[in-house]
Amino acid sequence: MGQHCLQQTGCQPIRSGRYNSTVDPLAARAAEDYHRLLRDDEGLVAELESRFLERMRQARLTFGGRVLCAFPRPNFVAASDYEAIRTVCRDIFRAVERVEKELGEELWHRVDVTPEERELVRIDPGYRRSSPTSRLDAFITSDAYRFVELNAESPAGIAYNEVLVDIFLELPVMKRFQQSWKLRRFQARERLLETLVACHREAGGREEHPTIAIVDYEEVPTRSEHHLFREFFESKGYPALVCDPRHLVFEGGRLRHEDTAIDIVYKRLLTNEFLEKVDQLQPLLKAIRARAVTVVNPFRCKPIHKKAIFAVLTDDDMQPLFTEHERRAIAAHVPWTRRVREGRTTRQGHSIDLVEYARTHREDLVLKPNDEYGGKGVFIGWEASASEWDEALATALRSSYVVQERVDLKRETFPELSPDLRLRDLVVDLDPFVFQGEVEGFLTRLSGTSLANVTSGGGQVPAFLIEPV
Repeated sequence: MGQHCLQQTGCQPIRSGRYNSTVDPLAARAAEDYHRLLRDDEGLVAELESRFLERMRQARLTFGGRVLCAFPRPNFVAASDYEAIRTVCRDIFRAVERVEKELGEELWHRVDVTPEERELVRIDPGYRRSSPTSRLDAFITSDAYRFVELNAESPAGIAYNEVLVDIFLELPVMKRFQQSWKLRRFQARERLLETLVACHREAGGREEHPTIAIVDYEEVPTRSEHHLFREFFESKGYPALVCDPRHLVFEGGRLRHEDTAIDIVYKRLLTNEFLEKVDQLQPLLKAIRARAVTVVNPFRCKPIHKKAIFAVLTDDDMQPLFTEHERRAIAAHVPWTRRVREGRTTRQGHSIDLVEYARTHREDLVLKPNDEYGGKGVFIGWEASASEWDEALATALRSSYVVQERVDLKRETFPELSPDLRLRDLVVDLDPFVFQGEVEGFLTRLSGTSLANVTSGGGQVPAFLIEPV
């Protein structure tokens, strides 16, 4: 290979057995075959170096102006792993909906829903599910995967992922790869559209092709994804627009943007961001209260979106609520989580003083804001000094935080263009999209740090189901 091909950053050169395997070794074999193509064919590498990043820009795959994907290898998922993940996610999501139903407003207290949020949560959206479209965020570990958060409010990445799939399938290295491996793409965009329309029908909407507004502030870094959704919805025959909620009007019983009447609001705007500017968003709020539009996801999702929902799932006192399958899924795949506050709780069946336990076990714990995203305000115990951790605990006690047990992160090798092609060992965040309680596809994020998210500087790659030809 030429001198610019597959330079190594902090890891060894590609060789047989180098790839860190996932649960099913089939995925490791696929990755090794992919790496072998790059190792043995200078032409494939030269083509990636000359055109890959430009393909991303041309497809508007950017996040706040930064190219979304600099890693020219997909995440390969074996069918056995996919079915196992779907089963676990189904059980975990059912457990979440079970505590929501059984606890009612008691859940709001348990997860620290604010008084302002409660006013919005009480609004009936006209359909049953609080979170029709969500994402369970997981890390791949040495022997399985652990779900660390439920994004029940406005999960991003679906449209980005599908366009990434299209781009990757056109890569010469992928075409060569498919001589030995069959690939199956996921249909998350289609499932999202089906979910939006199904919620609208359940809420009483009868339009054959309702108009969908993708609603969020103009300045958000995911604006390019909103336009990718607009184009997709329109390609399926559904009128669509992207609009800022500050530019909406509610007149004559209809919510409008300029001259366009809206039937469905695909709400990418988060509840806390909504509340920050609520005085400017009264037309949207009035339309929602009047059920003049169908909003997905509704404000009602807020209690199960809080990170403290995992404190409820892992609470010993809650276990009798769950089925045996749900208890097993929680025990195996949801890390111990508690809201940070003075008092006693249980850990592995033993009573502990929570704050003292957190103070003396920092290398096994992480502190997270109860309702933030993008890695904001996260304190990682094993990367902090004792004094830094004490300060973090003091911050957590003054705010709404959770403490969660450490998940041992597994690193996998991916090629990266920066600008030459080189290899890096990266943390893999495997996040199943959940539509109406069922998984369809993944968001796969890569990071060189313990925070595997795009906001904190990570990247995204598409996922494919694989099997040998």
